[in-house]
Amino acid sequence: MPAGSERGPVAAPALPHTWRPFGVRIAIWVLGTMLLALFVAVWIAIGDDSRAEFTPFQRGTLVFMGLLLFGSWYGLVRSCVRATEQGLTVVNGYRTRSYEWSQVIAVSLRRGAPWGTLDLSDGTTVSLIGVQGSDGDRARKAVREIRATIAAHTPDAG
Repeated sequence: MPAGSERGPVAAPALPHTWRPFGVRIAIWVLGTMLLALFVAVWIAIGDDSRAEFTPFQRGTLVFMGLLLFGSWYGLVRSCVRATEQGLTVVNGYRTRSYEWSQVIAVSLRRGAPWGTLDLSDGTTVSLIGVQGSDGDRARKAVREIRATIAAHTPDAG
């Protein structure tokens, strides 16, 4: 059964409304902070003599790796699904897509799926990294709210 079908109807939230993953954001903040603290502690612990032996290329490589990790971290943290009166905006990492309400058909979160899926009128689907399956009831509630918002803002076909 797709998420959201096991509960009663949910009212559409007031717009604008943004859904963000919870567990992933907490993990990224905690692990990112721990990794940064570890890098700083190791850099301090190796001592002045060892740090002085690093070549500019080696230091550049460390900076590059840090920037790469930060870029990945930031891309995941900014993922969300935003509903406005004009339509739905999906931010997956560094890619932002905006859809008018008439383009959005349905949203689903299949059992065991890592994130939600948005079905569009042109037959394509878009992953919703802002709705993480690992968030459990929070994700299922988000799917029900997005469905209610789609129903409230989609023009009738008849």
